[in-house]
Amino acid sequence: MEAKKTTLYQLHLDNKAKFVEFAGYQMPIQYSDGIVEEHKFTRNHSGIFDVSHMGQLFIYGDHSLIEDLEKIFPLDLKNLKLNHSKYSFLMNDEAGIYDDLIITKLENGFLIILNAACKDNDYKILNKLLNNKYKMVLDEKKSLIAIQGPKSVKILNDIVDGVKNLNFMSGNWFSFQEQKIYITRSGYTGEDGFEVSLPNQYAEKFTKKLIEKGARLIGLGARDTLRLEAGLCLYGHELDKDKTPVEANLKWAISKERVSKGNFIGSDKINKQFNDGVNKIRVGIKPEGKVIAREKTKIFNHSDLHIGEITSGTFGPSVNGPVAMGYIENEFSKKDTKVFLEVRGKKHPAFVCGLPFYKKSYVKGAN
Repeated sequence: MEAKKTTLYQLHLDNKAKFVEFAGYQMPIQYSDGIVEEHKFTRNHSGIFDVSHMGQLFIYGDHSLIEDLEKIFPLDLKNLKLNHSKYSFLMNDEAGIYDDLIITKLENGFLIILNAACKDNDYKILNKLLNNKYKMVLDEKKSLIAIQGPKSVKILNDIVDGVKNLNFMSGNWFSFQEQKIYITRSGYTGEDGFEVSLPNQYAEKFTKKLIEKGARLIGLGARDTLRLEAGLCLYGHELDKDKTPVEANLKWAISKERVSKGNFIGSDKINKQFNDGVNKIRVGIKPEGKVIAREKTKIFNHSDLHIGEITSGTFGPSVNGPVAMGYIENEFSKKDTKVFLEVRGKKHPAFVCGLPFYKKSYVKGAN
């Protein structure tokens, strides 16, 4: 089957993007500056990411929708403020993760941002769980553009007045060329930034305005190095249907009150893991020297016992060295524990470290 293209495909082409197929889409992996320069530009200035391949699922409903969604997600949605967002999970009965997502409360329902590779399956699962009771739209007529980095707030506010007043993980409706667009202060880089949902026919004009103001297009390659330095999970690597949020070290994303009361999918397993702990857990791994440990690299302890596996690894341009995340047996998960990584048949020393590798720069309060 031929890969889909986002609305900005021609703009990527014009800017000399190199493409890869990702989640069924032709996506830019990098531009002519290369991944390291794009990464640094985002950290120091402002990068534009075309994330239109991701799912924008609108579910329309009232109080009964909130009650039904609370049976699915481990969140306190009743008390979530209007236009505020939460990170959460769609799970199976054993608390394995079908997808990780961002859910935002709108006046007439919710907007849920889904991973590209999972969105069609998520739609089917949610529709079934909700018994087709609510209008659900997986909107292909809208693009999603992220602008990330310290200069993003000034650049975006020059184009869309008022976005500087948003707090982290909140959003609102704004106007661009008399068109209603939805903007949240959020992202996937560890930097302050925004995600902009707007009709496809305005996406190129909007992106060109950002470029005119000094932001640059950034590919999926730098998106990956940025999120890894920030200690953020990537579905299909750190998260999948055989791993739970507790094992993924994401307890903070689950409402403690909801855990004690239960009554959501996977709640029995989550409650048990909250109380009894887990056998394996996601940690940061910092290799010594320059060796890069990629996904599926085996982790050993000092007695040569196989104790875990790397899920993501790369060179971190901002920390100027290799970084990795992986799952390790809980007894070896303490910070500064020395471990060994098997790369090309040789064991290389590394140590367990805290996350993130690079400080996050989110703006919690309005400027």
